[in-house]
Amino acid sequence: MEIEQYIVATDAELVSLSLEGDQMAFEHLFNRYRDSIRQLYLQRTRGSGESIDDLLQETFIKVFLNLFRYDPKYTFGQWIFTIARNTFIDFVRRRRDELSIDAGEEEIVKMAPVSAVPDPEESIIRSQQRVMIERCFDNMPPSYRMLIDYRFFKEYSYEEIARELGLPLGTVKTRIHRARNMLCKLISSHQEF
Repeated sequence: MEIEQYIVATDAELVSLSLEGDQMAFEHLFNRYRDSIRQLYLQRTRGSGESIDDLLQETFIKVFLNLFRYDPKYTFGQWIFTIARNTFIDFVRRRRDELSIDAGEEEIVKMAPVSAVPDPEESIIRSQQRVMIERCFDNMPPSYRMLIDYRFFKEYSYEEIARELGLPLGTVKTRIHRARNMLCKLISSHQEF
């Protein structure tokens, strides 16, 4: 494959190639997300550059080892940032465990986790994503909306949904699978614009 093809390939295509053993494809995935994840770690560590490279390396090792678990129905960026956030949480826990009882207040403050409250940019992005998902959800047939609502918002089990609707369990599972696929396709097509 030519370099230009890697550059214009979608994340899903690069993941597929990586799973087939194409190391260049994984390298391009790494390069696409490296700077963003580094920036995330810089923000979380309040600009302290130490350990950032270790965190970045650990993140991409986890991504590489778990690439077969990636579900292309979802964006690769969300998946990889989830791994990055979890890697940082593990890092903070390890550092906290290493912190001695005699540590000074300054050292303790450096180890304090960053606020879970999203910054203004994250708030805007989440709000835009929520509006987009709601629009996609509204464009689904009512029967699919109801199934998504029962399963993912009200957190009913498949059995509870089958009882509620008076349908066989297999039918409920099939319809929920179709509804979820439809919602994912709507979201994916909406994100391209």
